[in-house]
Amino acid sequence: MKAPSVYLHALGMINALGGDLEQIVPALAATHAPGMALVHTGIGDAFVGSVRAPLELAPPAELARYDCRNNRLLLAALAQIAPAIEAARERYGAHRIGVVLGTSTSGIEAAEFAFVYQAQAGELPDNFNYRQMEIGTAAPFAAAALGVQGPAFTISTACTSSAKAFASARRLLQLHLCDAVVVGGVDSLCELTVQGFASLESTSGVRTNPMSRNRCGINVGEGAAVFLMSRDEAAVRLAGLGESSDAHHISAPDPQGVGGELALRDALADAGIAPSALGYVNLHATATLKNDEMEARLMARVFPDGVPTSGTKPLTGHQLGAAGATELGFAWLALARGDVPLLRHLWDGEADPALPALDLVQSERFLPRAAGEQYVMSNSFAFGGSNVSLILAR
Repeated sequence: MKAPSVYLHALGMINALGGDLEQIVPALAATHAPGMALVHTGIGDAFVGSVRAPLELAPPAELARYDCRNNRLLLAALAQIAPAIEAARERYGAHRIGVVLGTSTSGIEAAEFAFVYQAQAGELPDNFNYRQMEIGTAAPFAAAALGVQGPAFTISTACTSSAKAFASARRLLQLHLCDAVVVGGVDSLCELTVQGFASLESTSGVRTNPMSRNRCGINVGEGAAVFLMSRDEAAVRLAGLGESSDAHHISAPDPQGVGGELALRDALADAGIAPSALGYVNLHATATLKNDEMEARLMARVFPDGVPTSGTKPLTGHQLGAAGATELGFAWLALARGDVPLLRHLWDGEADPALPALDLVQSERFLPRAAGEQYVMSNSFAFGGSNVSLILAR
């Protein structure tokens, strides 16, 4: 028996582009990200993508022990889809709604502040609680804050965390363990992450420059993106999903992209479409030397006739555990709303002659309106050889 289809009904988002979709959509079109800026770290300067919007929404009193920047980012995104979640709860009951979220750093920033305070005062601050930094608390916290009682768990697989959350959420729905799932990801900036990537010589002191011959590293970012997913028919369907783990190296991708290619081809097979059916691909495109080389080569193999592509991390920074959900959200916007152009590839325009040429979107373009379904793809690759590709259909 064919597994039931699942659909994405509502999107909430916050990142360096703005505090909600009303700010983010025009900022995308203008390629203007107010939160992208240079900061000084303990081992040098780094360009990062921070959220400038005020995070005024705090956890309810009974969940005050979870209060941290990461969870406030999450609450800001969840508030944007609260009506859809409430409608699902009224229809199905709280026990039939699950929560699956991806994160990489969670609330580690809260621990950093707490340890600095402890070094100066000799004790941890009164408002610090381990739950603020614990890697698995994002989804249980969200479930408690939303008042839903279905399965709630957090996925942490570095930069594929929130992309893999969509695979888990779809399985919950197709197995009828849930009738609706809140799915997405959240990550917040912290010194541990920025300095960790800097120690790997992977960060850039200028805006990241994906696919360029001059690319020199990532901009770490923060943000949250969440959807409501269910089996109820809607305009946009999660049509295909591919996962692989090549375990080539703890931090370097397989130079040939064998595992990444397997994820892309599995997603296409799952959607039942040929590569030529896709109208757009959001690249992982971190602007590190090895990642871009790997992705360019596998894209050329999977799409020999070309496909419009762009890497959007110059506008948000690399949000690590939240990147997959955010970039799927950008693809969803292009598909769900006819007035949202394909995202432009922001770079210096100097192609790397060592890489296959890709069809990078560099001027205003829209998905072509054609008979039948339209398809878009989003790719995510992570440390440890984790690879995910997601396909949406309208």
